[in-house]
Amino acid sequence: MPGMDGLETLIEIGRFNAEITRIMLTGYATMASAIEAVNAGIDGFLTKPFENEELRAKVREYIVKKRLKQFVPEQVLAELQKSAKSILPKRMQVSVIFIDIRGFSGLSERLTPAELSELLNHNFFSPLDNIIFQYNGTLDKHIGDSIMGIFGAPVTGGDDAVRAVLAALAVREDIARVNGSITDPDRRIAVGIGIATGEVMAGIFGSSRKKEYTVLGAPVNLASRLESIARADQILICGQTADLVKGIVQLEKAEIPIIRGFARPPEVYRVLRENGK
Repeated sequence: MPGMDGLETLIEIGRFNAEITRIMLTGYATMASAIEAVNAGIDGFLTKPFENEELRAKVREYIVKKRLKQFVPEQVLAELQKSAKSILPKRMQVSVIFIDIRGFSGLSERLTPAELSELLNHNFFSPLDNIIFQYNGTLDKHIGDSIMGIFGAPVTGGDDAVRAVLAALAVREDIARVNGSITDPDRRIAVGIGIATGEVMAGIFGSSRKKEYTVLGAPVNLASRLESIARADQILICGQTADLVKGIVQLEKAEIPIIRGFARPPEVYRVLRENGK
């Protein structure tokens, strides 16, 4: 391309259509050029000389990897590439987050299917999924108008509860930003957020038709229940999560309805804000 080198050309192609798989093929390779390509979001890097079969194999590999990243969280994909055994079912300590839109039924009645799809994809799923990834969480799944994320599996960071709560605060801030740009109040989004921490069984579960990496256990159920009773813009967390984030965020004890399915009523706290803000 006149006035552009190969990497710049691939970057522009990505801006035009992010679905295109982009592989950098070069006659010279340095660590700096490889890092530059990765930072630019290029899907693959191959140096000359090469055999045609090698090129075909690499193209297939990078296409499969690009497609998998649309369905499998990057953390899970990285662990799969190291060893499939790393995501076999095992007990882990995690923090689970659920994010759900308040008043979704009314929203779906007011908007056309196309308008609702545009609103959800661009103002809810895309930005909030990215926030989970930014805080090194695993995007578990979308359930209707809900998002489920995991902090601490398949890779634990030692500060998983902290990152889950900070991600929740970032979600609330982003929703406020989005709503500030929407002039029609009927199109604004309100969310409730629930977070619970504890031991789960983490791994690949499912049938021969569909498998997914997820977590199972009481903290998942509790996080879902907390999200369901959270009011618009509220972040509710369990006592175990609160113990791990004290001093980092401001908390307030919450009086909540009885949560069925638990032998003892769980302690619940509202997250107000990050300390110092």
